[in-house]
Amino acid sequence: MKIIFSPKQVIGQADNLLYGHFLEHFHRQVYGGVYDPGSPFADEDGFRADVIEALRAIRTPIIRWPGGCYVSAYDWKRGVGRDRLPTFDKAWRVEESNAFGTDEFVKLCRKIGCEPYICTNAGTGGAQDMSDWVEYCNLKDMGYYARSRAANGFAEPHGVKYWSIGNENWGRHEIGSKDAEEWGRLVREAAKMMLRVDPTLELSAASIDNVDWNLNLLRRAGEFLDWISIHGYWDGSPDGIRYGDYDSVMLRTGEEISGGIDRVRAYLTALGLEKKIHIAYDEWNLRGWFHPNVMDIWNRDALRREDEAFYREKVIGPRDRNDNNAIYTMADAVFSGAFLNTCLRNCDLVKMACFSPVVNTRGAIFTHKDGIVLRPQYFVFKLYANLLKSTVLNLWAEDVPTMSGRVDGHERVVNVVDAVVTCDGGVYAVAAINKDPARPQTLRFAPLDAVLSEARIHTLNGPGPDAYNDIGRTEVGVVDSDWTSFAGEVVLPPHSVSVIELR
Repeated sequence: MKIIFSPKQVIGQADNLLYGHFLEHFHRQVYGGVYDPGSPFADEDGFRADVIEALRAIRTPIIRWPGGCYVSAYDWKRGVGRDRLPTFDKAWRVEESNAFGTDEFVKLCRKIGCEPYICTNAGTGGAQDMSDWVEYCNLKDMGYYARSRAANGFAEPHGVKYWSIGNENWGRHEIGSKDAEEWGRLVREAAKMMLRVDPTLELSAASIDNVDWNLNLLRRAGEFLDWISIHGYWDGSPDGIRYGDYDSVMLRTGEEISGGIDRVRAYLTALGLEKKIHIAYDEWNLRGWFHPNVMDIWNRDALRREDEAFYREKVIGPRDRNDNNAIYTMADAVFSGAFLNTCLRNCDLVKMACFSPVVNTRGAIFTHKDGIVLRPQYFVFKLYANLLKSTVLNLWAEDVPTMSGRVDGHERVVNVVDAVVTCDGGVYAVAAINKDPARPQTLRFAPLDAVLSEARIHTLNGPGPDAYNDIGRTEVGVVDSDWTSFAGEVVLPPHSVSVIELR
């Protein structure tokens, strides 16, 4: 495959917020994940120092919290102060200790060096509750909640810039779900109150790839918004064990990723808001979370038959299957690279993305009592966040190989090689993916208005497409070359993600 590009042909500027992450009170993401005071790896505040170090190494720019579905029945006031009582988490049907709340989240973000992004309760909560939360975080010496924060040991405001109104309130699975008209009104009134507390906020609102939902939201509240939030999970499992194989995952790396962005772009453009409002893809992962029976409240007969054993074995216990490291292979890494490449090609509109979640469950990092495992997806972030440049260039491709097949009953055709060119000050970095499970691919370069004489290649790979990392097992990692003379082409190994530096 041949790519032609020029520094004069610019798509836009890539925001480092594209390499963000997401943290929810589900399974072991918070307790036993980022926050584990009983661990020998805990720092003086109870945070896992090894996790923090790993997140610094991938230059984590932003973390979204506390949900997710969890937030739609969450009372943030129960999670601040010295006397915190446990509550029942109606989303995930477990007891929440409230030991980790707003102050702990902000402190975690400061340790990592990233922006906190708070998602508010738009299910059981309302505009008053959301604006009180802003007051607690961002006001100095005015109001009850700002003074409460100071009394809790945080004299200076937290200065939380990024806020989302709601989570997936379009879906019946969500506590406090809304119809399109309700949603537009709620977002408008909540945004007005939140901005009266702090007019410097950047506000997002939950959206979906749906005409009626977006038109109602944007017409009623678009003037107050900086972002709209969309989510994507592409591969699920009926039992938490069986997932799509490598080839079927690759068939999801085309229109299934780009189509949602294209349609939301169209909605924004139709209303003249494409220059004002950006997309925050603030939950995304190849694999959807496995949580059987937790939300099946429409099956009342099954619920009536529940007992303690059913709850333990059929509701809570199966969540451990999310942490089977063998699930997370080079397929996840290649898909993640393809997702980020799609965002980079749309960087004029997509300015934020949050991998879901940051640790455990489907996260890029897995914690255990003796340390952490870095799953294959982790290294995609390490490559992209550390090596790619800020300016994304348009490119023209020739002789593009394709692969095809059926997935979910649909015929799909996707490019085998996926490349994005970035540059900064005459130095180029190309994100290049070979999706082929068995054959290398040659990527040929034809730069216009630039002379490139040296290359350095960083390649993420494993011994096979199903390679994975686990406790005591490291199959997937990055191999870095030295700077060498550049002959105009690079061979991409099978099932690999590479960043090629050129100068």
